[in-house]
Amino acid sequence: MKRILPYYFFFLPFALSAQKVASIKIDGSINPVIADYVHESIDKAHQEKATCLLIYINTPGGLLQSTRIIVSDILESPVPIIVYVSPGGAHAGSAGVFITTAAHIAVMAPGTNIGAAHPVSLGKAPDSIMNEKGLNDAVAFIRTIAEKRNRNMQWAEDAVRKSISSTEKEALEKKVIDLIAVNERDLLNQVDGKQVNLNETTITLHTKGAQVVKYEMSFVENILNIISDPSISYIIMLLGMYGILFELYNPGAILPGIVGVISLILAFYSMHYLPINYAGLALIIFSIILFLLEIKIISHGILAIGGVSSLLLGSMMLIKSNSSLEFVQISQTVIISSTIMTTLFFLFVIGMGLRAQKRKVAIGIEAMAGTIAEVLNTLDPTGTVRLQGEVWNAESVAGKINTGERVLVKEMRNLKLYVEKAHD
Repeated sequence: MKRILPYYFFFLPFALSAQKVASIKIDGSINPVIADYVHESIDKAHQEKATCLLIYINTPGGLLQSTRIIVSDILESPVPIIVYVSPGGAHAGSAGVFITTAAHIAVMAPGTNIGAAHPVSLGKAPDSIMNEKGLNDAVAFIRTIAEKRNRNMQWAEDAVRKSISSTEKEALEKKVIDLIAVNERDLLNQVDGKQVNLNETTITLHTKGAQVVKYEMSFVENILNIISDPSISYIIMLLGMYGILFELYNPGAILPGIVGVISLILAFYSMHYLPINYAGLALIIFSIILFLLEIKIISHGILAIGGVSSLLLGSMMLIKSNSSLEFVQISQTVIISSTIMTTLFFLFVIGMGLRAQKRKVAIGIEAMAGTIAEVLNTLDPTGTVRLQGEVWNAESVAGKINTGERVLVKEMRNLKLYVEKAHD
């Protein structure tokens, strides 16, 4: 035993330096896809016996339900969780405050800030009673997290109630976070040797010189995360609508129809996780119906105008958050731009339709009136003429017309042309 002990102390530093730190990045709004990503990463880090899981975060906020799931996973995590607000210029807003507060060790990079970010309702005041209930619930939630992690409970409450925000230095002074780190290596050096409480057990972190392993999102998760953004989901829905309309305007094109159906399915999938106002969705569906009717009914643009108005109102009402703390809304710029493009599209289509109605008939019996023919046999008053390479029986309605002269077709009845002499 005495012979083995010196070797143990000799190899101990190398064993500690071989520790592995798992790392993931949250850059964007918090949604169900991000919640699943965090949950799977915690499980994977535990299975691979990582020293800790380092979560880079830069978010304006997101859905409270997804935030609760992430916070719950962090609080019950079998591996220590370090949340790092980074890089410089990053922001842990709204939902990000809850996630950062829940971490075993909270760290911020220079030039970052943390605090609530309440979105502004679009054109209407929120229900004060429901908003107060949601606010009180969120306050109790953030105070519970702060108390469990021994952080500044009053600041956490003010971040929710008053939407205050602090820089990294202010957050450190007020015991909102534990450390300020310039970069990843600086962070790992600073947390080395720190102790964290993990499920009633105290664990000492050994992160100095540790190998950092990044857990990336899968291709499918990346796609689902992108389309979970309300503005992206809205644009995909409009693409689906345009695809269906193009297919109906040009039957047999096939590709627009396929793209339209796929886009609509993806849009409805992403909207399943968003706080959808069904009145807004109904208005958008009604606008599609009006656009389809415009194809079949000559309304001189009245149906299209109604469709555009319905689309605009429905788009502004589509996302309705149940809490002012949720950062989830469609960009007004996207809504206005999409409505203008839709309007221009239908003005173009309607204009083409009106021009087609005014255009002279190009084929059939009506198309012959007003054309010029050449007399083959003298019309006295009947004979034959050549019209567009074909020989027709003709009758003069204005006296005798000699062979070789040019005549003007007035009308056609019973396969006979009625003509008169053409004047220069």
